[in-house]
Amino acid sequence: MIIDEIKKANVEAMKNRDTIARGALAIVMTKYKNLEVEMRAQGKEIGDAELLSIIQKTLKELSDEKEGYVKVGNTTRVDDISKQEQVLSGYLPKQLSADEIKNIIMSLDDKSVPSVMKHFKMNYAGKVDMTLVNQVLRSL
Repeated sequence: MIIDEIKKANVEAMKNRDTIARGALAIVMTKYKNLEVEMRAQGKEIGDAELLSIIQKTLKELSDEKEGYVKVGNTTRVDDISKQEQVLSGYLPKQLSADEIKNIIMSLDDKSVPSVMKHFKMNYAGKVDMTLVNQVLRSL
């Protein structure tokens, strides 16, 4: 599982005194643990798909945070956040391109927005940016 790789990377970051990478990994591990507790209470298991979702949300939060630091000119924090984004991006699978998304949409019988979005959410979780799916779908 991906979480095992993240835990190993966290230990390595601690050994190397890499506080920047460790910070990003610790955030993901904490969110994972919280979700694991929630899902266990519901009698469900947590898997890689949920972890990929956590990583994507964390990357989005980091991106938003970085924008704020860019506006105020804090280049040190911008560099740190960029490094954290690189660390976390390494755990995501290759994202589908706009052309690949378009080909998948064209192969579907029902091309309505709710149907297409549901299809991508069910079959391509973690492998596609849903905003890009929406943009491609609306351009057709």
